[in-house]
Amino acid sequence: MTSQPGGLAPVPFPLPLSVLDLVPVGTGVTPGDAIRNSLDLARRTEQLGFTRYWLAEHHGMPGIASAATALLIGQVAAATETIRVGSGGVMLPNHAPLVVAEQFGTLGAMFPGRIDLGLGRAPGTDQATARALRRITGRVLTEDEFPDQLAELTTFLAGAEFPRGHRLHGVTAFPRAEMPPIWLLGSSGYSAQVAGILSLPFAFAHHFSAQNTLPALELYRSSFRPSAGRERPYAMVAAAVLVADTDEHAQWLAGPIRLTMMRLRTGRPGTYPTPEEAEAYPWTDQEREVARQATASHVVGSPETVRRGLRDLLDATGADELMVTTNVHGHADRVHSYELLADLGKDLGSTRTPAGAVSEAARPTS
Repeated sequence: MTSQPGGLAPVPFPLPLSVLDLVPVGTGVTPGDAIRNSLDLARRTEQLGFTRYWLAEHHGMPGIASAATALLIGQVAAATETIRVGSGGVMLPNHAPLVVAEQFGTLGAMFPGRIDLGLGRAPGTDQATARALRRITGRVLTEDEFPDQLAELTTFLAGAEFPRGHRLHGVTAFPRAEMPPIWLLGSSGYSAQVAGILSLPFAFAHHFSAQNTLPALELYRSSFRPSAGRERPYAMVAAAVLVADTDEHAQWLAGPIRLTMMRLRTGRPGTYPTPEEAEAYPWTDQEREVARQATASHVVGSPETVRRGLRDLLDATGADELMVTTNVHGHADRVHSYELLADLGKDLGSTRTPAGAVSEAARPTS
């Protein structure tokens, strides 16, 4: 068994398993229903021994109800007792660093030792929505500005002083709690390199950028600079996984995500259809190819099929932790997938995972 951070109960997996939740909204499901389903899933996965429960910031997508990420983190943390809860992630260019520091300072004060702060630099939406979020009419923030935003945020979270002459000198974030562990999220090499240089843990979005997974992880590890409190790199891989009792049933349940991803990639986002709707959809050959490319990295099948797929993924990436997102129409099917995954997790990574990996990953960063 691996010890959980903060003196919490041990988890039953040799490789830490975590949850990434987009709060999916399906046909006939209200956003309120979707949020209640996510609270139930958080309680279930906590009981199963998962390490973290992260929520992802997306905007302008009818099938995703996780736009107000900090609000949902508070609700999930209040509904659970031991699982770490955080953002996967907060898209920092959408927010003033002071606002993020205030939100996560409040969460940390309410749920000490349980809050993670995962940060991304993508907008999590289209460019028009990004401009509306940031109230910028002529441009969006560039990647060159992300390090400055990150520096401002970490200064606020640490309660440090901005130097005299700095435009934020004298500005302080309240309330303030212990500094949450900061993770950088990415789907390319940029955030990987920044995370390595700053000796931060790194989470890669394999579920939608599989072609960049291995190069980004290599860049992260080669760029990593040991620091006090983090002597080695720590990489988490986020994967789309769906487990069902048989391969055939899993593929049927995965029909809605294939249709959803095709619609998203072709500029037609919507709610998650039912499996019946996905099966009845009149696919064109071009649409099938779009769906195939969008879901090629997804691991879908019976427990044995998924075990092989995840072992291959872990062997290729050397991940220290696996974060799983499962988006299906039916809540019971999503819960059952995580239950089956928990059974698989008892032997995943058992020959590779360094001792103490979870507690190191959760250690607050400076």
